[in-house]
Parts: sequence; C-alpha cells; structure tokens
Amino acid sequence: MGKKLRFGVLGGGSWGTAIVKMLSENLDTVSWYMRSESAIEHLKNEGNNPNYLSSVEFNVSKLHLSNSIDTIVASSDILIFAIPSAFLESELRNLTISLSDKILFSAIKGIVPESGLIVGEHFHEQYQIPFKNIGVVTGPCHAEEVALERLSYLTIACADESKAELVADELKSHYIRTKISDDIIGTEYAAMLKNIYAIAAGIAHGLGYGDNFQSVLMSNAIREMKRFIDGVYKMKRNINNSAYLGDLLVTGYSTFSRNRMFGNMVGKGYTVKSAMMEMNMVAEGYYATKSAYLLNEKREKKSKMPIINAVYQILYQEKNPKKIFKKLTEKLD
Repeated sequence: MGKKLRFGVLGGGSWGTAIVKMLSENLDTVSWYMRSESAIEHLKNEGNNPNYLSSVEFNVSKLHLSNSIDTIVASSDILIFAIPSAFLESELRNLTISLSDKILFSAIKGIVPESGLIVGEHFHEQYQIPFKNIGVVTGPCHAEEVALERLSYLTIACADESKAELVADELKSHYIRTKISDDIIGTEYAAMLKNIYAIAAGIAHGLGYGDNFQSVLMSNAIREMKRFIDGVYKMKRNINNSAYLGDLLVTGYSTFSRNRMFGNMVGKGYTVKSAMMEMNMVAEGYYATKSAYLLNEKREKKSKMPIINAVYQILYQEKNPKKIFKKLTEKLD
C-alpha cells in the first residue's frame, strides 16, 4: 500500500455523516455516496447534511459527492459502508462495477436479510472478497457525540493489521481515539447483538423497570453475547473490552440510542409498526432480532438466549411485553 489510498463512504445517514466528518479531519478528499440528490445539493450550497447531524459544517471543497454508487466506488480504494443492513443489498444491485479490487470496511451494525449474514461474511460469500480485504468499524461511539466532538472511541478490526492501522489513523483526531483488533467476526456480531439488548433495555424502561433491573439486564446481556459469539466463532477475546461491553453499555443506556428509543416505545404500548413509523431512523436491532433468533435455532447445540428470545417474542410473535418481561425476570441472575 505505497500510494495514498482514496476513501469513499456509502450512506447519507447519521453514522455515514459522522464518518465523513472524522475522515475530513485528516484527508484532502473524501468521496461520499448519498442517495438523495436534494441532500447533495443542500450540502454543496449550505455545507451541511439537511437530514442528519445538520449541526456539522463541512468544508465542501474536500467532498466528492455523488448519488451514483458506481461513481463513488470507482473513485475509491477503501470503501466504508454505512448503509442500513436492511437496504444494503438493494443498493449494491445498482452497482455495475466490481468490488474485487477494493478494501471494504463495514460500519453497519446488522444482518443482511437476503443472506442472513453479517456484512463482512456477506461480502466474503456473495461477492468473493477475501477476508484480508474486509474490516469492521465499531464503537462505542454515537454519531451525535461525534458531531459535538465529544471524546469517543472506535475499534477497527481487520485480518490484515496494516489495513486496520491505516483506517484507524485516518479516523482518529483530538476527539476520536482508535484501537485495532483482529476479531472481525466477533466485533461485528457484537455490534449487531448490542442493538437487540438496547431494545430490551428500552422495553424495560417503557414498562417501568428501574436502574436496578437495568443493571442486571446488561450483566446478563454481556454473558449472553459471549455465548452467542463463541458459538459462531470461538477465539481468545476479552468480552469486557470496549468493542463488546463498552458498545453494549452505550447503546443500552444512551438517550441517543435509536434502538433503546424503539424499545421504549414498544414498552409503553406502541405497536411495532407504529413505533417504526414514528421514528425517522432505522432501528437495526429490529432486523437483527429475527436473524439472531433464527441463527441460534438452526444450531445443533443452541445457546441459552433468554433476552434475545424475549425480544423476538414481543417483536415478531406479538406477545405482551409485560408478560414476557415478567417471565424474563425469573430467568436472569
């Protein structure tokens, strides 16, 4: 990697906007794919994304903006995907050029519905991208706090350490600290699972459970996460590191968490459909819940997953949240 590699970000939401902000601190040019032509025009004229993190002011001369995914992929060597997992494959179907010579990093915290795989595995199996060219960008880090330039931490995972270091170097700044990891599978599954547990935390809050119960819920959630990830890909990892436990805690407790917000609405009596309609952002945990539940059901040796099972019953089987959480309290310790 002798030449200066070009970065492209795909996704015009809050996390995509935050990533472009971080990269803009260090790079002269960042390519940015946004589907909305009106948002691009607004950015060019006003210097901010009108729909997400509108307080962030960009130096537009640093941005190469396009609503053509082909244009951004062609002009980039390293692509960071920040498209909600539910819409990733439909966006990729618009791509007419190959990804085979690109380095792909996923900042997506979910499962691709069409394949039932986390994003890294999806790229590997569906697009034949070698794992050495696939990485993950994970937290604990909320886009809203990046916008405010509050001190935040990122974990960059890739089987190729030099690529992880390269991306980490371009994302770090006076308000972003980065570390690298070789646990691509574990960190990406953790990023997906923590959204389910954040929904559980939100449901509990909506039902009126207090801080004492929330602490027990999170304690059980990190152990459940470890069982799930070890069942998928067992390796030496410290589940208490910030990429796992830290990301779980910030998503479970923060008022910025869209998954917690979604769960809170369900706990207060909203139907799943009405809660989703009222939110203007995608709650990745909704889709992740079904995928995680089905993945565990398919295993020859199922892991003990009382929290995931409870959230699945509420979201997909329309069970009464109050009754399901009453039963859940008896299974936690």
